[in-house]
Amino acid sequence: MKLNYLLIFLLHTTIALPQAGSESNITSIQSTILYQGFGETQGHIGTGEYKIYYDNLDGVLDKPIFFVDGFDPNDSRNIPAMYSLLDYGDPVENLADVVRDQGFDLVVLNFPTYTRAADGAQINGGADFIQRNAFILIELINTINAQKQGNEENVVIGPSMGGLISRYALKYMEQNTLNHDTRLYISFDSPHLGANVPIGIQYLFNYMVNGDPGITEAEPLVSGLLNSPAAKQMLIDHYLGHVDGSGIDQDNNITHTPIGAPNFRDAFQTELDGMGFPENTRNITIANGSNSGQMTGTPGLELINHTFDTGQQSGFDTQATIQLHFAPSANQTITVTDFLGEINLFGSWVPAMFYSADAMATASSDGLDSAPGGQFDMHAFDDGSNAMITEFVNNLNSQYFCFIPTLSALAITDNNWYASPNLNNAPFDDAFVPTDNEPHVTLTEPNITFALNEILQGTLSVEDLIATKDIITLRQNPVLGQRLKLYSNTVHKQASIHINDMTGKQVFKSMLDLQEQADIPISLASGMYLLEVTTQKGTALKTKLLVK
Repeated sequence: MKLNYLLIFLLHTTIALPQAGSESNITSIQSTILYQGFGETQGHIGTGEYKIYYDNLDGVLDKPIFFVDGFDPNDSRNIPAMYSLLDYGDPVENLADVVRDQGFDLVVLNFPTYTRAADGAQINGGADFIQRNAFILIELINTINAQKQGNEENVVIGPSMGGLISRYALKYMEQNTLNHDTRLYISFDSPHLGANVPIGIQYLFNYMVNGDPGITEAEPLVSGLLNSPAAKQMLIDHYLGHVDGSGIDQDNNITHTPIGAPNFRDAFQTELDGMGFPENTRNITIANGSNSGQMTGTPGLELINHTFDTGQQSGFDTQATIQLHFAPSANQTITVTDFLGEINLFGSWVPAMFYSADAMATASSDGLDSAPGGQFDMHAFDDGSNAMITEFVNNLNSQYFCFIPTLSALAITDNNWYASPNLNNAPFDDAFVPTDNEPHVTLTEPNITFALNEILQGTLSVEDLIATKDIITLRQNPVLGQRLKLYSNTVHKQASIHINDMTGKQVFKSMLDLQEQADIPISLASGMYLLEVTTQKGTALKTKLLVK
């Protein structure tokens, strides 16, 4: 009988403990720190939800990687969808699967829509105040730290707004003597100096919902994308900074150059700048915006000029003509929003509704909409449920606009949003910036390799490193100055380094031992080259190299 009880106990214990590759249930979590945002009469806690994806080796929670959701009004992206965001490559791999194979546990934090108990308010957690969401992350870090085994420090990854939430949380913990036990903070195309939605689109959407057309079906889009607390905290230029008391018409007594949402944008940026970055972590950033000044479209681009059949209203045929433009070139003013609604009276089209708004670029920079940066895909507006939106998207002259300026993702202050970034001015320990603009929070083989190098460094023994897949990568691309920096996660004797120019002519050759960091002096003119690193096992790295 005692043996039977023992077997039952052991079986129950085995079932209860996490197994390799297992997943926890989705668990609700509340912050314990109150936050009172602008317009609120008192402080409130925030509510999030998280799930643990245990590693694929032993299922022991001992090497947590926190993956913090970004801007997600109306909670359209749940935890499984967040996991899928980590897909990359062709054939498709998944970053979460890769790190779990290396013994890491992924802790995914989502900010859902919930009803606040204190006042019954409906809260879109994915677009709530950034500070309140940061306090939820603090509670989660404390919770996981209390559960984890061993002495491995955490990794925190924040894509998009999640990078701001993570930065704020880690720094707040340091300022308030709370131990985050974190060694690495990865910011992924996060708007450290603000984000952008074309001001012409903002004026149009606000007018269509709150003005004469009164299209209430689009209200969730406007309230989430533009009028949520997080949107007002992040958008560099916000229509609320330009309109009169009606909330719709442009106030011509206010400058048409970029202004953030009153009481939100400047207050948040000032607080964030004052806090700075966490100091007890290694801080790195990945940008999706170009490092070479590549634009998305051009300043003043005509985004759309199309007449829509809006059907019958009160027995009359109606139509609407919409013209939108990107913000203009430096020091120029143009009409960015032009709406004309007409009705057909006795065979003639008669104007019935008018709306227009202007925008001006500063003297120091062309408009934000076409600046180098991580791109917003406007096709995402169309989910197939609204024929008018589908028609709108199909008639756009550009699929993308600049959403996260490159300089913002790098936290480099410059009055010219088009300036080539000097990474020496970025407040990060390292940065990855592609040559071409990419859609916002896109994972690529190069930026995944960069991130994996950082995640794996300092956590594996030499024996573990040898057992993993060989990784050789550039630590910096473009190369600034005359030094080529390579990283290898294992030792390679007499590796061959070849650099050819774009005509195929060999311009550099060297043989050397690769072990972790390699700092190789080169003497090359500015331009694009092809780099190939060959080890005794074969070609280990083949990539374009930009020398500045």
